This record gives sequence, structure tokens and C-alpha cells, in this order.
Amino acid sequence: CPPRCLCPAAAPSPTLLCARTGLLAVPPSLDRGAVELRLADNFIGAVGRADFANMSSLVHLTLSRNGLRRLAPGAFADLRALRALHLDGNRLPALSGAQLRGLGSLRHLILANNQLAAIEPAAFAAFAATVEDLDLSHNNLPALPWEAVASMLSLATLTLDHNLLERVPAGAVAGLPRLARLDLTANRLRALPPVPGPPGPSLAAGGNPLHCNCELLWLRRLTGPGRLESCASPPPLAGRLLWAVPEEELACRAPAITGWAAHPAAVLEGQPLRLGCAAAGDPPPALHWLGPDGRLVQNGSHRALGADGSLELRVATLRDHGAFTCVASNAAGEAAARVQVAVLPLPVPHGTGERAEGDGEDGEGTGPSDMARADGNETSKAAPVPSGERKVVAAELLGASSARIRWLPQRRVPGIRMFQVQYNSSGDEALVYRLLPPTTRTFLLRDLASGRDYDLCVSALYADPRGGASSGGASPRGASSTSAGSRLLGCIHFLTPPRTNPPGCSSSSSSSSSSSSSSFPRGPHFLGGTIIIVIGAAIAASVLVFILILTARYKAASARRAPATVASVCCQTNGA
Repeated sequence: CPPRCLCPAAAPSPTLLCARTGLLAVPPSLDRGAVELRLADNFIGAVGRADFANMSSLVHLTLSRNGLRRLAPGAFADLRALRALHLDGNRLPALSGAQLRGLGSLRHLILANNQLAAIEPAAFAAFAATVEDLDLSHNNLPALPWEAVASMLSLATLTLDHNLLERVPAGAVAGLPRLARLDLTANRLRALPPVPGPPGPSLAAGGNPLHCNCELLWLRRLTGPGRLESCASPPPLAGRLLWAVPEEELACRAPAITGWAAHPAAVLEGQPLRLGCAAAGDPPPALHWLGPDGRLVQNGSHRALGADGSLELRVATLRDHGAFTCVASNAAGEAAARVQVAVLPLPVPHGTGERAEGDGEDGEGTGPSDMARADGNETSKAAPVPSGERKVVAAELLGASSARIRWLPQRRVPGIRMFQVQYNSSGDEALVYRLLPPTTRTFLLRDLASGRDYDLCVSALYADPRGGASSGGASPRGASSTSAGSRLLGCIHFLTPPRTNPPGCSSSSSSSSSSSSSSFPRGPHFLGGTIIIVIGAAIAASVLVFILILTARYKAASARRAPATVASVCCQTNGA
């Protein structure tokens, strides 16, 4: 038994009573086989990873009113049998997923009267299937991980009173079959979603600034004399108890759209556009948009929905031409307004092109045939463009997976740091960006998908903030952070043809008089394999020659060191 603790021998199971003993830390000499441990009303400011290590038999742990500020990750990881954990009356500021890891048998978690301002969704993951009582009252929680709460199928009591909650999502507790009591007293709730019943959980929601309208009819029908739910708005009902308000006074007002506009109303393709819409109603209506094709508009790389209900078209295309519909809806109905958007196609003149290197300012441009003879990413001297004239972007398909992009300026514009090419296909909303030197006028796109639509835009990035301000173009995402402005040169839409022959296969119409080697594929993979074989053979031959040279030198050295031998021996004796 640790010093200053009581360990009653008459207890049916090992119990350590260390409450109100002035402990500054968890005693290291704890009985690791204890079943109940009470450490309330001490001065334990932190719990470490080893404080409760190997206490796998502990069922009840009380750490209430200690001024506890810190829980180490995995502090309760060995308490696999723990059923009740009391951490109320401390100063915990937040809960993370690792702090309550390992509590797979927990039934009761008491966290009342702390300073909790945030709870990670993973904090309840270890015991989501077993917890029955969760007390988070008297904290500073502005929100709750409702997705984690919705997975607690054994939860019977949920106490959330005296927090800063402003919203309870619809259906947050509708899927909890065993919930018997829900306490939301003294929060900042202006609306409450319907709670299943009757029979359903006992609900307490007094002390909230409720906005009494038709959305609270379900709560009005559940309440009766003695209930404390009251109205804070609208003004005619302010201060009245909800159960005393007649149902006919809990009214809603259908939405009415008060303003809608497109800024600007007409743009060239590739330019940004913003659609605004405002609506009034009770409750405040939710706004959403329908495109010209009648489909619901969602956030993507080209379109972004604002918190105020606005719609931003980052790069307008011809498919955005037409009428967008703003729809406002609430519990009393919905209203709609059509916003006309005009997207003008970029003019693509024929027979004009980029001046070749060495041509004068008034020289004639190259024709389309010159584009076909260009190879790869050409970097010739830039022909300048008038600052007030829209540039032209053209594309030439070179096959099922490649295309050459070309933009045709006419006179020099100072301050351009680089060009940016951005494109995406109909099968992928993600934009691909390429940054090119300021002298580049053509770019070869490779690895395109066959049989897909592509939208491509070219922009010039300026070092001077005034360089792109006059064009009205938005700075493209992905541009260098040193560029201060951009000017849209133009956009183009093209379709890659479907692939007919697999890559690397020879055409069936090849000439019969060609050599036998011409029937093999000559793609990069074939050339790479051939080069590897040749290099390997050269290395093998070099090693063999080196071995032969060493062998020859060894034999020559051995021959020089060998002693002289006698060819024939003649022996004579005198008979002695």
C-alpha cells in the first residue's frame, strides 16, 4: 500500500484509496493488480505513459479535481479492463486521439468541469462501441465531433450542458437506439433538429437563445408546463416560454430572392466571372446553383461556391454560356432566379501566324504549314503584341496523344517573366500547369489521353503588378509567388482522336521493299533495350580481354623464373 493511502483489507477486491492525501504525482509503488484506484482531490498535474503501466486488472479509476493539465499519449493504453474513468474537475484544454487509446472496455467517461475547447474525432474511437455514459458538461466546446458521437450505438446518456455549442447537425442523435437522456442546457443553440420520440430520449434544452419558428413545432409539441425552453427571437415572441406559445404563432416565411447579378455579364472564354445571389426568409434560406445544363453546380477546379451563396467561374468556357439558376430553399418553400451569362468565343484568324526569327516588324507571318514543320518546344524570338489586343491560341493535333500549342503575338510587351499553360481533360477536373520561358511561342503537349476533350489556356506572367491589371484576368493558381500579375493570352478547346494502332507497332501498309530491320518497332523502349544489350556485350568483352592479358603475363613471368634443366645425363664408374 503506497504511503498516505488506504488499502482496506476487508474490500472484496484490491482497492487503493489515495484521495485527499496531497499527492503531487501518481505513486510509483502502486499495486499493479489493483481493481479500483481513487486519486481524487490531489495535486496531480500530469499523467505519464508509465504511471498506470501493466495495470490490466484495473476497473475503476478516479482522477477528479486534481488540476490535471496534461495526459501523455497512451497514458491509459494498458487499462484494457477499465470500465469507469473520472477526469472531472481538472484543467484539460483538449483531447487528442492518442490520449485515450487502449480503453476498449470503457463504459463511463466523465469529463465535466474541464477547460475543453476542442476534441479530435479519433479521441472516442477506442470505446465508441462500448461507452454508455458520456459527460462533457461545463466546458468551452464550440463544436463536437458529431460523426464520432453518431457511432456510439450503446450510448444511453449524453450530457452537454453549459458549453458554447451553436449547432447540432440534423440526424446527429437519430441513429442512437439506446439514448435515454440528452442534455443541451445553456448553450448557444438557435435551432434544434428533431429528436426521435416519443418514446425517445429525455431532452433538456433550456437556456438557449432559440429562434422560435415552424422548425421548432416538434419541440413545442413535446414540451409542457414546467419546461424551461424559451424564445429569444423573433421580437414578438422574445422572452416567452416555448410551451406557452400557440402553434399558429410558430410560423416560417418562404424565401424571396432579393438580388442577383453576374459580374461582368459578358466575358471572353478563359476569363473569370462571378455570379451573386441574395435571398431573405425565415429561417434563412440555403442557396445553391444550377448550371445551364440543369445540373447542380459543385465545387471544382473551374467553379467555386462562396459561403455567401455566390458562384465564381475561375475560367469561363463556352459550356458556361446560358442561364444559371439561383435556388433559395428553407422549410417554408423555395424560390429561383435566372442569371444570364454570355461567354464569347475567342477569334482565331486564319492565315496569320508568328513571325519567324529575323523577320521585321512588318514582315508576314508564317502559315499553318510552318507549324507542322516545328519540332518540340520551339523557343524563337518573341514577336510582340499590342497591349490592348487579345492574343490568339491555336492547337494542332499531332496524333492521339500529342498536340502542339501555339500563341501568336505581334509586338513586344515588356515585363513578361514567363508564360503559363494550364489544361485539363473532360475525365479529370485537376488542372495541369506548365511554366515556359518568355521567348517560347510553341509548346508540345505529350502523354495526352486519346478520345478526350481538353480545355487549355495560356497566360503571360508579369513582374510588374500593372502588367496584368489591365486585362482583367485572374492570376492562375500554381504561378510562381514572385509574379505580381498575369494577362490571359487566350483559351482553346480541342478533342484528341481515338487511338487506332497500339503504340510501338508498325503499320500494315509499310513498303515490302524495306529491309528486315525496318519491321521492328523503333520506339524509345526498343532503342533503350538495344543500347543496354550493346553496352553489356562491350563490358563482357572487355573483362574477357583483361583476363586473357593477365593469363599471358602470368605464364611469361613463370617461364622467366623456372631453373635450367639438363637434356641428357651420362654416368661412368670405376668399379669401386
